[in-house]
Amino acid sequence: MFGVTGTGDTSGFGGLVVRPAELGTAVRPYGSWFDTVADDLERAFPEFGEAIERVVVDRGELTLHVRPAYLVGLCRQLRDDPRLRFELCSSISGVDYPADPTGRRFHAVYHLTSLTYRRHLRLEVSAPADPPHVPSVVEVYPTANWLERETWDMVGIIFDGHPALTRILMPDDWPGHPQRKDYPLGGVTVEYKGAEVPPPDERRGYA
Repeated sequence: MFGVTGTGDTSGFGGLVVRPAELGTAVRPYGSWFDTVADDLERAFPEFGEAIERVVVDRGELTLHVRPAYLVGLCRQLRDDPRLRFELCSSISGVDYPADPTGRRFHAVYHLTSLTYRRHLRLEVSAPADPPHVPSVVEVYPTANWLERETWDMVGIIFDGHPALTRILMPDDWPGHPQRKDYPLGGVTVEYKGAEVPPPDERRGYA
């Protein structure tokens, strides 16, 4: 059904590989309100041309790929400019691309919301090093405090300048970062109502 052959594994972890579609760089006009935001940001942020690596428009969403050095300044402009007003950072996620041909394995993805104009914008920053480093945006968006902690906890992206980058989901002494692609499955047996579910690495496969 999913194109996996030869494993017989039914746990969902036995060889299923999803290759994401290559999203090319968008060209003007982007459509919708995207051109207006791009124009306003370009006028308000002099380093726009250097800061933005590429623009992607996909499935009705606008993503700006930002160079890390410009992230904080760009976020401040997006928040404060009266023509933009992206006042809320609602989510920060870490993504692990171990096979990235450019060597930039880890990406931090920011979802910004303009409550004023009812718009949503995504920023994406890649981190080439391991351990990966990305500037913290807590000084611009206080909600990022907890979001950056979760992203570090799960994926291991280090947010430079964060006031207290500590674990928020896993115990303080937990080894590693569970959402990295190379993190071992392992796990513990789960019991409920007299039944028992073994951890993923001990589940049976059926040929």
